[in-house]
Amino acid sequence: MKIKHFISLEWKQFFRSASLGKSLAIKIFMGFMAVYFMVSFLALGVALFPILKKAFPEQDPFTVVNTFVFFWILGDLIMRFFFQKLPVMSVKPLLTQKVKRNSIVHYILGKSALSFFNILPLFAIVPFGLTLIFKDYNALTVVVWMITMFIIALIINFLNFIIESVSAESELSFLPLIVITGTLFGLNYFEVISFSSIVSDGIIAITNNPLLVIIPIGILIGLYLYNFKLLKHKLYLDASLKSKTQEVKTSDLAWTRKFGDVAPFMQLDLKLLWRNKRPRSTVFILIIGVLYGLFFYPNPAFQDKEFLFAFIGIFVTGIFLINFGQFIPAWDSGYYKMLMSQNIKYEDYLKSKYVLMTTSVIILVIITIPYVYFGWKILIAHFAAAIYNIGVNTYVILLAGSFNRKKIDLNQRAAFNYQGTGAVQWLLGIPLMLFPIAIFSIFNFAISFEAGIIALVVCGVVGIVLHKKLMTSITKKYITSKYAMISAFDQDN
Repeated sequence: MKIKHFISLEWKQFFRSASLGKSLAIKIFMGFMAVYFMVSFLALGVALFPILKKAFPEQDPFTVVNTFVFFWILGDLIMRFFFQKLPVMSVKPLLTQKVKRNSIVHYILGKSALSFFNILPLFAIVPFGLTLIFKDYNALTVVVWMITMFIIALIINFLNFIIESVSAESELSFLPLIVITGTLFGLNYFEVISFSSIVSDGIIAITNNPLLVIIPIGILIGLYLYNFKLLKHKLYLDASLKSKTQEVKTSDLAWTRKFGDVAPFMQLDLKLLWRNKRPRSTVFILIIGVLYGLFFYPNPAFQDKEFLFAFIGIFVTGIFLINFGQFIPAWDSGYYKMLMSQNIKYEDYLKSKYVLMTTSVIILVIITIPYVYFGWKILIAHFAAAIYNIGVNTYVILLAGSFNRKKIDLNQRAAFNYQGTGAVQWLLGIPLMLFPIAIFSIFNFAISFEAGIIALVVCGVVGIVLHKKLMTSITKKYITSKYAMISAFDQDN
């Protein structure tokens, strides 16, 4: 009965949310992606037996599959850590009611067992298992194998939540997992310890003696109970009231005063970037952005692919613009209502964001000047991309921000955190990246490289010239959406 009640509450929360339209849009998109992956895994499951028979003609396909389970475990664990989060529901209102905390925790953990990450492998496991039965393998052996595979998927599911819980406080929380999985892979690859053989032998032993399936079941139960203990320990009304004590570092940021009326807002943004875990990640990602070109430019295979120069130029000079700008004004969602109740000019508020993003583009294009070592065309492409970012992409980012309806928790883990991400963020990549590449490529292929560069520069210059009109128009859109955003930011995602 309680499970039915929990489902009813989540259903109402979803349809009464201010971001319903955005949530539906992103869920429809994710639905198409889910269907794509299910069909792909289904095709893999059907074709796996003949593929393995052809690739390893002297080996049993069933045995070969089991040797790959170790690699599946490593890959699945990494994918889940970056993309799978523990299912959540608004539990604080329930904690004041006559609802047992045990019931809430069991529901959340049970809901995680129905995760797409757990169901997806079955689309490959079941067809492959049925193929084995049709090929006259022992039916009981195959059924036990399929059950074992599903149990392993659930073990990875709950192990992932424990890893996330332990590493949640670290901004580089993904590094230990990468190091551990990389070490295990390396030991196996260099045949120091054959983990793939150990896992394979263990699975085959279970299929030969079905009673041994109690071992993975015992591991699963142990992980479930440990997750239950961790989650229940956090399930208190005042669980989030205790905060860490740390030294406060202050800065008057006096140099920002030269920007006039927008200076107070710039100071807020700079303090937000420096003091909070989530936005601070946008600064760390600058290092990745600046070095991004080194993945392509030194490679002779990419020297004649001039469209890449525009793509990389847009990316390396706009990495901060993209990462910081896509969450405007959600960065201020925690105090947005208070901010909007003050006697301030909305245009000054937006202009401060524009100045901050423009400044970042200028700094980044200067930092990336050494890329001229790989050719003068790269340097020119970066400068053209910077002008385009300032004259076009800054306005695209600001306009898209008027559609943001997702609140952001600034103190959540920064790395690979998709909390606060909605349809707006997913769709922004089209105008930000694809449009400039398309513009450059059309003129580049039709006329010349120089024509593509001129096209980007012209687009950017036009935007800069029309700055006042564009900002006025964008400000009107924000004012129109002002109360919808206030209402949305008051809600938990």
